[in-house]
Amino acid sequence: MSVAQLPEVIVPNPAFRSQVEEISGERVSDCFQCEKCTNGCPLVFAMDIVPHQIIRSVHLGLKDAVLNSHTIWVCVSCETCTTRCPNNIDIAHVMDSLRQISQREGVKPAQPNIPLFHKIFLASVKRFGRVHEGEMATTYMLKAGGIEELWGMADMEMDMVKTGGLKELLGMAGIGLDMYRKGKLQLLPHFPNRQVKKIFRATETKGK
Repeated sequence: MSVAQLPEVIVPNPAFRSQVEEISGERVSDCFQCEKCTNGCPLVFAMDIVPHQIIRSVHLGLKDAVLNSHTIWVCVSCETCTTRCPNNIDIAHVMDSLRQISQREGVKPAQPNIPLFHKIFLASVKRFGRVHEGEMATTYMLKAGGIEELWGMADMEMDMVKTGGLKELLGMAGIGLDMYRKGKLQLLPHFPNRQVKKIFRATETKGK
């Protein structure tokens, strides 16, 4: 993955920093670039803008560079950066806030399958009260592989069916069977949880 090129001439714009601080509740401006977050991040190898650069870019108002980066989607919120920060900035929460801003403003994610996974995960929780791994994995594999588009084609051939999401799904079947035998997967979903549904309704109302 190539390293993102930041602008050579930067004119600071505090509007984006203020937006991030308001949504996250974190004082991004407290960062003095010690780089402890970057040095401790286990996924820095997969990032185009490393964590301390993301925070600095937010501080400078480089909104496009931040929201179009791979980093905000690659981050798995392990909170190593948050734990290491000497100024008590919850950097993992800042990353989550950046993802929220990206989705709200319709920015095309640099890693489209990651927000897709989040969406399918939450839909499963909303439907059953907790995630049903089998249903979630099946839905994700099919949608991520584009197999739905193949099914919609009238002249679809059998060799096409074996590619994309369906191929990946069949490849995972053995692992799923082993997990079921060990009691790690439930064959049937749980009954819907009223409290969970109430939480979803409350958040949906708040978001409007």
